[in-house]
Amino acid sequence: VDEALVRAVIRMESGGRTAAVSPKGAMGLMQLMPGTARMLGVEDPFDPVQNLEGGIKYLSQLSDKYQGDLVKTLAAYNAGPGRVDSYGGVPPFAETQNYVEKILSMYRKNSGSDD
Repeated sequence: VDEALVRAVIRMESGGRTAAVSPKGAMGLMQLMPGTARMLGVEDPFDPVQNLEGGIKYLSQLSDKYQGDLVKTLAAYNAGPGRVDSYGGVPPFAETQNYVEKILSMYRKNSGSDD
């Protein structure tokens, strides 16, 4: 997973705060939900190393699932793969659409990528 993408996700998810907790219960730098953290083997989602390893692993799994489609990968990271699958792409949720757009913008600005 490209470092610039990970940095963009962190900026968007937690603003770089290791102790961040969302209203929905997502935790740490990459805002892992409790079930996702467990699935990824993350014992302490507030430990920056474990959180990063888990978040990067999850992004990699999603990228594999969506055959490198960055838009679908980011949408699934935000809304869940079930929703992306049921809608055949980015779900029609303003939060998810804005999330994908903002991360792509940050990523392209910092990586020089046109993905």
